[in-house]
Amino acid sequence: MIEVVKQGARYADGTVIPVREPDYAARDKTIAYSILRAHDESDDFGKMRIAFDALISHDITYVSIIQTARASGMTEFPIPYAMTNCHNSLCAVGGTINADDHAFGLSAAKKFGGVYVPANIAVIHQYARERMTRCGRMILGSDSHTRYGCYGTMGIGEGGGELVKQLLKNTYDISAPEVIAVYMRGKPRHGVGPHDVALALVAAVFGFAKNKILEFFGPGLTNLSADFRSGIDVMTTETTCLSSIWATDEVIQQYYHDIGRPEDFKKLSPENGAYYDAVVNIDLSKIECMIALPFHPSKALPINALKRDAKRIFEEIERETPGLDLKRNIKDNGIYFEQGVIVGCAGGMYENIAEAAAILDGRSVGMEFSVYPSSAPVSLAVTRSGLSELLALAGAVMKPAFCGPCFGAGDTPSHNSLSIRHATRNFPNREGGKPDEGQIASVALMDSRSIAATAANGGFLTAATDIEYTKPEINYHYEATIYEKLVYNGVGQPNPSENLRFGPNIKDWPKFNPLGENLLLRLCAVIRDEVTTTDELIPSGETSSYRSNPEKLSEFTLSRREPAYVKRSKAVRDMESARLAGEAPAELLDILSKINGDIKNTTVGSCVFAKKPGDGSAREQAASCQKTLGGLANICYEYATKRYRSNCINWGIIPFTISESTDFRYSAGDWIYVPDIKRGISEGIENFTAHVITSDGTVETITLECDELADNEKTILIDGCLMNYYAARRG
Repeated sequence: MIEVVKQGARYADGTVIPVREPDYAARDKTIAYSILRAHDESDDFGKMRIAFDALISHDITYVSIIQTARASGMTEFPIPYAMTNCHNSLCAVGGTINADDHAFGLSAAKKFGGVYVPANIAVIHQYARERMTRCGRMILGSDSHTRYGCYGTMGIGEGGGELVKQLLKNTYDISAPEVIAVYMRGKPRHGVGPHDVALALVAAVFGFAKNKILEFFGPGLTNLSADFRSGIDVMTTETTCLSSIWATDEVIQQYYHDIGRPEDFKKLSPENGAYYDAVVNIDLSKIECMIALPFHPSKALPINALKRDAKRIFEEIERETPGLDLKRNIKDNGIYFEQGVIVGCAGGMYENIAEAAAILDGRSVGMEFSVYPSSAPVSLAVTRSGLSELLALAGAVMKPAFCGPCFGAGDTPSHNSLSIRHATRNFPNREGGKPDEGQIASVALMDSRSIAATAANGGFLTAATDIEYTKPEINYHYEATIYEKLVYNGVGQPNPSENLRFGPNIKDWPKFNPLGENLLLRLCAVIRDEVTTTDELIPSGETSSYRSNPEKLSEFTLSRREPAYVKRSKAVRDMESARLAGEAPAELLDILSKINGDIKNTTVGSCVFAKKPGDGSAREQAASCQKTLGGLANICYEYATKRYRSNCINWGIIPFTISESTDFRYSAGDWIYVPDIKRGISEGIENFTAHVITSDGTVETITLECDELADNEKTILIDGCLMNYYAARRG
């Protein structure tokens, strides 16, 4: 289905030809670099300083971003900034916490000159597709699935700190990224949808594509609609790539015409001689209907392969998750699912819903089945075309635009049931599970077509290629009137006299102190899983109501993975407060005496060790919550994503790494002393000799690495966080 060629290649007249010697200068002939260079304010060929055209956030992130930017001196939005309400649109029972965030967002759009999209009108990325994309444009979003490459727009998902930088007219600083050519040929089989292609791609290049750009082109593109391309594109985030971009053609030109923005189309294609660092070949005709098993999109395999060997495959997953019982879903008639959901930026597209309705036409769903169109215009089109009637008659429940089921705030599955979803993620502890309480939620990812086929077969796993149905004519009619009537658009029209609306749950950030001359860290969580996701660092779902309250939200830090972390970290924070007050606890004095440390010039904080932290969401709270609790460093072998490492830096958390050959055998409660940390960070020292003081008083030496820090990142760490950096009028 998919071939990965880990060798450089050049583009020549529509094909890619392997080359032996790299030609990095010829990357400038790729589509990706033609856009990057147009937005690059740097004179350094290898280091980019990107200024974006627009920003977008949802209601889990925009309050903290605006609060940070305000504290840093922002008076108006310098570029278009859209705030959607698609994550926190469920208000807390008996309260108005989330609605207060929405009121804050609308007042901010008026005060600073932004766009406000009310709840249930559009999920974040569908609004961007319909209203913000433009060929050659770049959009930065505070959501990891910020991907608009098939529309000719490079989207990048980052933590809120990077959006704050743009709001303060600073830049997004990255090393010049590698570009991977994704060469597509062939035509998808009847029943194969975009999620099938996407999951096969994620399985093939997960990790290999880390921090690189995927560039799609080839003769197969002509066989893919705009919706189909978008469904693949949004899932490129799960490969760990930095961004994506596609060649644009008549299909995309027609898309821009249909949504009333023909002037935003421009033909994009690589130039002859363009250099690619690797090639991924996709034969669309060989893609099968896929399923990604719990608990990662990269755990994808053909549906029929699972059906042939379900018991063994399920047992392998169960061994990794104590208490999980997937085998209970194996029945005499096959593998049974109790719930199906089509939702969000990946599943809720018009064509996905149309084909699901065609499959269910005249049939009945054999399980709980929910459908969430991705925007009010899509919902209106589904209603006008009669698709909602077909789905309702089959037993499906139509719901408004909402991202909740993707992260545990809606349609949460019952304990040990198995849900199939056309959504973006199925990470552990994400869709409502609480493992520390014995509550396990299991989600598998599938395309809407196979979800509908499974529902039509009584809930028993069925590939859409294995049933008969007539593919419907796609006649999507985009209606902009809904946006024109309900969306507030104040771009370029800030009103400084507008007062921000604060609810009692919207709090300012606490004060964070600058870094001292030396650093004393207490390990408060040691996680030895191969990967630690942002959903484990700060859970989604039930925490959503507290995203605007730093102290309350911090109480959930690592709660599903290491429940003792919060108490431990608070204890260390209290020690630092006492030290600053001149009342250093005896324990600190004892620890420092073992390595001749100076209590007056040593900052004390907590630390997390994880092998590979930060896979998944862009949410900055994964780092800011650690900081609020007194966290000052992470130690790992490798950071899973650039965005999590950037979040750590922006919140003044030093992103240490250690060599893969190092046996990090230390435990929660042990101390780590790093002398001369401030000078070392300032001078760009990359290797620090640190002393570990274990619980039995033994002192050992290890090497901590902290490399590839940009000059402004060094200053941010020394200042204590990004807010302090801007408060000092830097940048």
